[in-house]
Amino acid sequence: MLIDTARLVIKAGNGGNGGSTLSRTAQTAKGGPDGGNGGNGGSIWVQGQRNLNDLRLFQYKKKITAEDGVAGSKNNMYGHNAPDVIMSVPFGTLITDLTTGETIDIVDDIKKLLCVGGKGGRGNVEFKTATNQTPTNGEKGGIGQTKKILLNLRLIAEVGLVGLPNAGKSSLLRVLTNATPAVGNYPFTTLEVNIGMLGTHPIADIPGLIEGASLGKGLGTKFLKHIEKTKILVHCVDITQENPIASYDMIRNEFAQFSKELPIRPEIILLTKLDIAEPGVVKKHTQLFEERGLKVYTCSIYDAKSIEDFKKVLLTTIS
Repeated sequence: MLIDTARLVIKAGNGGNGGSTLSRTAQTAKGGPDGGNGGNGGSIWVQGQRNLNDLRLFQYKKKITAEDGVAGSKNNMYGHNAPDVIMSVPFGTLITDLTTGETIDIVDDIKKLLCVGGKGGRGNVEFKTATNQTPTNGEKGGIGQTKKILLNLRLIAEVGLVGLPNAGKSSLLRVLTNATPAVGNYPFTTLEVNIGMLGTHPIADIPGLIEGASLGKGLGTKFLKHIEKTKILVHCVDITQENPIASYDMIRNEFAQFSKELPIRPEIILLTKLDIAEPGVVKKHTQLFEERGLKVYTCSIYDAKSIEDFKKVLLTTIS
């Protein structure tokens, strides 16, 4: 199962308290201050990892906490800084601060700071003055930041296969790539996003969309978000339907309701199930799409030549 959302509380470490000791030696029973500074609390960072596919690392982990800094001690000994925590997430993860609404989009492996650890407190040696030679109070360490965040994964694929349930998307992914999605002759066989590779190009099979998907109906927005980062959409249309162009228009309307970007994303129309359609029907529906100025291709998963031709089209379009 694809884990593509997670809610977390993240807590950076507190700074260690500054020491508040006075020097004691065989010669001096009560000397001057010698309390060292406390160490800084650990911060929390996030880093994108290419080899991660989803957010299952956070499926059962609801809180991530960094360690506190070590307190300062006598003989002007500084406390150790606590180690930072680095959260690893897949590329395409959008992190939202649920309090401020600020977002961080993870698209590379550059570390990004999420929560700042508290600064270590100063030891009492730092407070010695001409008028106060033996200060006894060290400074408290600073409090580390706490945030509530939402992790929202949007898969990064170059090509998104979209269309109604049972439009042949999963079967197409099988023959185009090395992916092995479930395939069946009934709606909603695919219940999660599947990724396959055409050479070095990732292709995502998006579970079937229905009217009202942009409002969460059916499989809804859970999967629409995964086509936001694609370079090109392949709109699979079952040519055996009574009115394929109406089905196409319905999905396009859902795109417009969900995002301003999706309707202007480069798109290829692919009429599927050519092997069970009458030649006259194929010609008729192809013309209807072409009259709108749309580039239309046809294929059957049982026709190796049509699949090879379409692979060439995809590779040329992506490059």
